[in-house]
Amino acid sequence: MQEQEYRFGANIIENLTTGMYQDSKVIYREYIQNACDQIDKAIEEGILQQNEGQIEIWFDQNNRTVTIRDNATGITAADFQRVLGNIADSDKDFSKDKGFRGIGRLCGLAYCRELIFESKAKGENIISKVICNAQKMRNLITEHHKGKKHEAGFVLKQIFHFETEQTDNNNDHYFTVELKGINDENNDLLDKIAIKNYLSFVAPVPYQNTFRFRTNIKKYAQEKNYNIDEYNIKLDGEQIFKNYTDKIKDNKGECTDEIFDIEFYDVKDENGNLLAWMWLGLSKFDKVLPKKTNPMRSFRLRKGNIQIGNEDVLQKLFNEERGQNYFVGEVFAVSTDLIPNSQRDYFNETPTRRNFEDSLQNFFSKDLYKIYYDGSKINSSVKKITDYEKDKTEYNKKEKTGIFINEEQKKNEYEKLKDKRLKAENAQNEIKKINEKAKENGGVYGQIIEQVINKVVKEENCLKPAPLPIQRPIQKRRTDELGKFNSKERKIIERVFEIIHLEMDTETADKLIDKITKGLKKGLR
Repeated sequence: MQEQEYRFGANIIENLTTGMYQDSKVIYREYIQNACDQIDKAIEEGILQQNEGQIEIWFDQNNRTVTIRDNATGITAADFQRVLGNIADSDKDFSKDKGFRGIGRLCGLAYCRELIFESKAKGENIISKVICNAQKMRNLITEHHKGKKHEAGFVLKQIFHFETEQTDNNNDHYFTVELKGINDENNDLLDKIAIKNYLSFVAPVPYQNTFRFRTNIKKYAQEKNYNIDEYNIKLDGEQIFKNYTDKIKDNKGECTDEIFDIEFYDVKDENGNLLAWMWLGLSKFDKVLPKKTNPMRSFRLRKGNIQIGNEDVLQKLFNEERGQNYFVGEVFAVSTDLIPNSQRDYFNETPTRRNFEDSLQNFFSKDLYKIYYDGSKINSSVKKITDYEKDKTEYNKKEKTGIFINEEQKKNEYEKLKDKRLKAENAQNEIKKINEKAKENGGVYGQIIEQVINKVVKEENCLKPAPLPIQRPIQKRRTDELGKFNSKERKIIERVFEIIHLEMDTETADKLIDKITKGLKKGLR
């Protein structure tokens, strides 16, 4: 029986290029992770010293070209054609290298007219280059779809052109990726702001200096014998940093909260083996963080300090969809058995991944759920206490300045104040109950809730609601200011003021009455 010959059609190339990723910006991650691996190798071989590695990205808007260059090992002239010509046959080790499948380099073919790889190894005087005709590749794939069948190997031979040139600079070493003629439909690849924002969370870059907890995070990583890989990556000459900050903003961009501390958690399997570790920022946990003004929100999953998936990749492990949007933090995968899939949007399905999810889901659904749920209750209780204090101050001011219309209005507002005082007392008891529960439960939940209570209560100075004001007979009516009017007229005005108070909330009514009073005092009679 004749042995079956296996053939790979052109569709396999389409799947590895145009069909591989949903977001075109992913090409930056793919090329950067390969550059990072070579920088690590260059340091091991003594070609670079620690922190000498550079990855530079340049935009040429006029020619619609992107260039990505590293100063790592480069590829020797003898190996260049083999390395660049082999697809999905990488020599890398998946247990330590960030890119290991040997398919990521093809991703740029989907987004440009021509993809060029150029490299030089230290000690050689040969520059090696391969020019990939991306437009021709797409034409051949279209032919394949229409019935003129092409094998994958044939397509690659048609689009790859290798060449070399001599140089006098033996010491230079680099690898360059150039995407020439970016497709019109892929303008986002030339959007500097969008790419900078993307890389500031996806790429393995340092925390910005203004993030005051960066030292705590690195110290904890060292205690776990884990190195947070950081690389010097520049975009048009500007260095990229992780976009974490202490400030939390509302929908209008106003700073309304802050990360005042961080907490750590270890993700372990049933045998106590460390699978991952994480940090989370402590804030008031008052409400969901708006995404537009807080791009750092949610837990970012990382392997080799490169983001896995998007900011919502761990959302499924929470009890409810909004859960992770109360938080800021990162999850660093440690286990070598947590292997990123080919799209790098999650991990391959393995028993270790299942253990990772079980442990993290348990923490998210119990501790973190109670943290943001009780955090929200704490903030709601604090608001009831501060609202009472604010209304009491306003009541005393009205009594002192004679803003009350009459005894009936004063009595009504006093009754409302009594009701708010009762709610404030109940709110204080609610905070006490949550605090007692936190001390009893202990663990991460207990530690965080105690810190949140101490922070919020101290900041708002609302340990105990103040007593109600002493009731006194009204000394001065609001209409007493209107001396130009006789008693009958003031009675009519007073009645109008009463109606305004009945039809509007107190604050709006007082503002309107104040305007009317000022107008009448000016002689509008």
